[in-house]
Amino acid sequence: MTDMASLMEDRAAAKVISGNLRKPVDWDSPKISRQIKKRYAAERRFKMYGLSAIAIALLALAVLTYSIGSKGYTAFFQTYVQVEVFFDPAQIDPDGTGDPAVIGKANFDGLIKESLRKRFPEVTDRRSKRDMYDIISGGASYDLRERVMENPSLIGQTRKVWMISGDDFDMLNKGYISADVDEGDRRLNDEEISWYHALQADGAVEKQFHTRFFTNGDSREPELAGIWGAAVGSLYTLAVTLALSFPIGVLAAVYLEEFAPRNRFTTIVEVNINNLAAVPSIVFGLLGLEVYLNVMHLPRSAPVVGGLTLALMTLPTIIIAARAAIKAVPPSIRQAALGLGASPVQTVTHHVLPLAMPGILTGTIIGMAQALGETAPLLMIGMVAFIVDIPGSALDPATVLPVQIYLWADSPERAFVEKTSAAIMVLLGFLVLMNGFAVYLRKKFERKW
Repeated sequence: MTDMASLMEDRAAAKVISGNLRKPVDWDSPKISRQIKKRYAAERRFKMYGLSAIAIALLALAVLTYSIGSKGYTAFFQTYVQVEVFFDPAQIDPDGTGDPAVIGKANFDGLIKESLRKRFPEVTDRRSKRDMYDIISGGASYDLRERVMENPSLIGQTRKVWMISGDDFDMLNKGYISADVDEGDRRLNDEEISWYHALQADGAVEKQFHTRFFTNGDSREPELAGIWGAAVGSLYTLAVTLALSFPIGVLAAVYLEEFAPRNRFTTIVEVNINNLAAVPSIVFGLLGLEVYLNVMHLPRSAPVVGGLTLALMTLPTIIIAARAAIKAVPPSIRQAALGLGASPVQTVTHHVLPLAMPGILTGTIIGMAQALGETAPLLMIGMVAFIVDIPGSALDPATVLPVQIYLWADSPERAFVEKTSAAIMVLLGFLVLMNGFAVYLRKKFERKW
């Protein structure tokens, strides 16, 4: 009886449900209208939240770009001062031998100082003379030496020569030092500013494109400091990183995806690879410090050590990207190759890898871009040293662009502020190019399955 009652109740419920389904829906009823309006309002709010997030991100990017660009674009130009120089034979080549060794040892800095004394004869006390000599950069004497070495016929002549100015004089010409500020609150006194106005009235002050910024290494003088040494160091470091991480990462991805048995060991390896991709970069720096410097005794502050350290950091990214690209190749490709008699290795090397290579290269370039912007691991292995010379190999002491930016940001001179921003602009340019190249590869070689 109980079963019969349950059956009757189920049938009654089914009839009610069936009747409700057959009942027409009144779309114009107030209840349905309220539900539809609520649904549309929620959709509009969701779209508004998404657009607001994009707008905030674009605004933040615009503010950041403007802040860096407004401070850094002036570093691409440098103030030069025109001075009338007498190439005194008595100081340059007393015996008239024309020997380059004798000319190279001449006191060209004295020639520049003599020219400034002639230009401002009213300056007599020692302190004012010292301030006057700062109008011209200390590196101008090397430029003058090279000019005479290339053209010895200048000896004995008087020529007007454009020379690179000192950093404070450059900041004054660029408007970063204001004459309206109280004399005690600026780096240049009233007398120095009067010399600037006198030279400007003579047309002896102008801004020229600052090629030294792209061709020089680091320097303690802001007007002579450049990014070329750091750029070469970054190139060597990335070359070592790529040479190690790309083949190892691709081979590891191929093994894990195509040949490794599915057991506890491979599961542990996969979990650790995923975890290593999220490890803070400074941990890899500590590992490089202990293994490469303290145990293997490799040269400190060398690109080879930086490349080895960054290779450890980049490997998980490349392995994960390569596995995703290999997994995206349809199984039918493998089955067709195996069905035609190809071995598993031939299937992978001749079919799977070529089809997965665009994705692998994209992931590799993104990993290299990440390595290019890293600072913390390189600080741990000593690549924060002050390096003036351009490195000639991966074993020479060097620094990299992010570390160079870090060093300049810590310098007290105002001229290094624009150098820091300009170096950031160059680094961002490299990163944009690398990511753009990755997008190009993905779009060009992408296959639709």
